[in-house]
Amino acid sequence: MKKASFLTVCMNPTLQKTLVFPGLIRDTVNRTGEYRLDASGKGINVSRVLTQLGKDCCHLTQLGGVLRPLFLELCARDGLRVEWVESASPIRFCYTLLDRSEKSVTELVEESERVGEGTGKLLLEAFSRLVSGCSVVIVSGTKAAGFSETLIPEMVRMARAEGCRIILDIRGQDLLNSLPHGSDIIKPNLFEFVSTFAPDLVSKNRIIAGKGDLKKRIETIWAELHGKYPCRLVLTRGADSVWYAEHDELAEYPFESVEPLNTTGSGDAFTAGLAAALEEGASLRDAIAQGVRCGALNAALLRPGVIKP
Repeated sequence: MKKASFLTVCMNPTLQKTLVFPGLIRDTVNRTGEYRLDASGKGINVSRVLTQLGKDCCHLTQLGGVLRPLFLELCARDGLRVEWVESASPIRFCYTLLDRSEKSVTELVEESERVGEGTGKLLLEAFSRLVSGCSVVIVSGTKAAGFSETLIPEMVRMARAEGCRIILDIRGQDLLNSLPHGSDIIKPNLFEFVSTFAPDLVSKNRIIAGKGDLKKRIETIWAELHGKYPCRLVLTRGADSVWYAEHDELAEYPFESVEPLNTTGSGDAFTAGLAAALEEGASLRDAIAQGVRCGALNAALLRPGVIKP
């Protein structure tokens, strides 16, 4: 089988139900005839946008339970190549509630069930087979329960040994443990970066520092990190400008925000656009511009993780 140029990895697949309401009313029955179901999860979203950009992509994940055939059928409809290992962990559901009157997007996320023993070993074996000959490896999202903390770092080490460009859209201990093994770009969003490297600035799931103080703190953290682990940083901040660093200084990429329909998957669309542009030889700033474009295209569509209807 022909090797894909891009290998995306996510160990927390989901079936994403998107429900649109003219106006959500608390403590009563809300009905809608406007809804859709999609295969999702950060890695699937990245893969779908890469595929829509014309890139040759393979996605690696774990799957289990009675909904696996439905998940794979939805992926096939999107033209996605998915490699998977048996995990005995049922695929979770996540829900996006769109309120047109409030122009709000609410996410309801199910935590995944624990994967079966030996699933991590099976994933590493599949990863070893797939990574050879790839140009770019993108690891996204959180792990399902039951995986070792050494799993993602080991994948990073293997990808580095193969000479792949490595983009990490992960957070917490997975990111901290992966940095020593080498990556080209880390691309968490602002909250994920702060909760990983400056948890004292997070309270009740919100960042509590002002923009000026926060940026100075991030610059200090990044200068120290870059001194230890020479990689590049891209921090998305929703509708605000992107902060990024190629060396130890933080730069800014401003852009005009758009009125969104559904922001679910916009960060993943950004990652796909960024990765595709870098693979084509773009500078980091130009690749960020492509990421912003893809994120905006996704936000304007109802379906999550796409740049085309």
